[in-house]
This record gives sequence, C-alpha cells and structure tokens, in this order.
Amino acid sequence: MFTDMQAAGARLTYQPSPREPDFPQGARAFLREQKWRQPEQRVGSGREDIMISRWTSTQAAVSREEATTPADRYFFAIALKTTRLKLTRGPQTIFDGIMPAGTLYVGAPSKQLCAQFQAPCDFLHFHVPANCLPPPEKGKHPVTTDGLNDLVLLRDPFAEQLAKALTEHGHLVDQDFARCIAQTVAMHVARREVPRTKVNALPKWRLRRIEDYVRTHFDHCISLSDLAGVAGLSRMHFAAQFRAATGYRPREYLLHQRIEQAKTLLLNSETSLAEVALAVGFCTQAHFSTVFKRITGNTPARWRCASRNAQVSPVPAGDDPASGRKVVSHLPPAALS
Repeated sequence: MFTDMQAAGARLTYQPSPREPDFPQGARAFLREQKWRQPEQRVGSGREDIMISRWTSTQAAVSREEATTPADRYFFAIALKTTRLKLTRGPQTIFDGIMPAGTLYVGAPSKQLCAQFQAPCDFLHFHVPANCLPPPEKGKHPVTTDGLNDLVLLRDPFAEQLAKALTEHGHLVDQDFARCIAQTVAMHVARREVPRTKVNALPKWRLRRIEDYVRTHFDHCISLSDLAGVAGLSRMHFAAQFRAATGYRPREYLLHQRIEQAKTLLLNSETSLAEVALAVGFCTQAHFSTVFKRITGNTPARWRCASRNAQVSPVPAGDDPASGRKVVSHLPPAALS
C-alpha cells in the first residue's frame, strides 16, 4: 500500500552546484546554448574534439525547436531535471511524455530531430565525433550504429553520475576533466549491450488515465492495485510498463505528486505542516518531512521560508532558494497538464 511508503525512495543523485560565476565562453568547461543544440564554437577547438554544451529553458509555455546532427557527429543529451517533452522526426514520434532527470538520449549523424518542450528543462549536450566511439568488445552484443539512433535510456544511473561529476563544480571544472567525462559517456553508450527482453511502455492513453487519477486522488490511499485497475492491466504488467514509460516506479511517482501538491500549499497558504501532511496523503508530519527533504533537499519549513523570501528577492531561475544551489525539479504540475 502506498500509505506505508517505507521505500519512499524517490531520490535523485544529481544536485548541481552553487551559482556559477560568469566566466568567458572560452574558459568554460561547457558552453551555453543560445539556440537549442547550437553552441558557439570554442576558440582553438577542432572538428575532432568532443564539444559539451548546456541548454536551459525556464519557459512553462510550449516551445518548439529543431536541429540536425552534423554528418560526422553523434548527439548525446542527459536530462538534468525532470521535464515533459515530445521528440519527433517527421511523422515519427520518438518520445512523448515525462522525461525524468538522468535520462540519456542519443542521436546518430545526419539525423533531424524536432523537440517540443512543454515544461522548464535543463540538458547537458555532448557533440561527439563518430571516430571517438570505441570499437565493440569481443564476446558482447553492443548496440549497433543504427541502434544508437534515437536510443532513450530513462534514468540511466551511470549517465546521471557523470553529469553530476561534470556540473557539480560549475565552471571550475578543468577542460581536460570535462573531455574525459565526455569520452566516458561515449564509451558507456557504445558498449551498452542490447537488452535481451524488452518491456513495452505503457500506452499514452493509459498513462493519461493514471495521471488524471493521481491528480484527483493523491490525498487518498492509493494502492498499486488501484492504479493497475485504472490502467486496465494486471499489477505486474502495469508496474513494468509504467516504469518503461516514465522511468519511475508507481510508488515513486505518487510520492513526487504528493510533494508537488504540498509545495503549492506551503507557498500559497498558512496551513500548518501537520495539516499539509494530511492534506496530501501522508499519515504523519514526521514521515512527510522525511520524504519532502529526501526529494527537495530541504525540510518543508525551510523550503516555505526560502521560497517566500525568493518571491520578494528573486534568485536566478533554476536555483534552489533554500540552499543557493540549482535543483532537479520532480514532475512539476506544469509538466502534467
């Protein structure tokens, strides 16, 4: 039962660094993108170099971007925060839904891609020359070159740790270290074995049913059986397909939704912490505070105080007002509308 929530796990390892100083572009370990997937060329860099850039958008409104991977390069993207987006190529839909932090996407050379962002986002991009990919290891069955195109690995823990290592110190990271991280990402992707079995992702229409149900019943006891029933599947098949579609276990997803609702109450009302806990489906204030801190990095009281102060003295977009660091947002309400 979800009210037990002993595994209240929903933790993400990525916690970016404090605010980054405004270093010149040439001195940065990775470049900022003024336009999606189009970083300025670093002075002195050659076409054989791996280039790293970062695309950040704070827009809640829907925005559409389009780009084509150069003929001699692969494109890797690691999501630094949870967002909702749709990836398409012509009539083909590659991904449409919630993309959790830590997700890794790979695009092959000469491939056009259209992205429709439906919530704020933050991505680390690696522009990797094709000759930088290592050869396959003997005795293994790696993803083929064609298989690398449009490869989406939801919540890839190793990619997430690499992104953390590269971003946690901001622009103080040495460029040689950044290049080593990029090469490791490329090796991780190229030598990944093809899964022996594939679980089909939960169809979009079933996922919408679940989102709507959780949105209207988050303050009640919701079991795995309840959600499976809404989706019209057995518990085993629902849990596997839901995770394949979102990267989250149903229990984690519900916890994130409850915490997002709690944030709204904390920010916009004088409701006590105990009342907020009960209102969003937690049995005790202590359990609520434990889960809230695990997901946001702060206690509910500190988060409320810092967020309200930030409304008076705004901090740069994407920074955590309670700690002065950027944070991963988890399934923001805007991402589920």
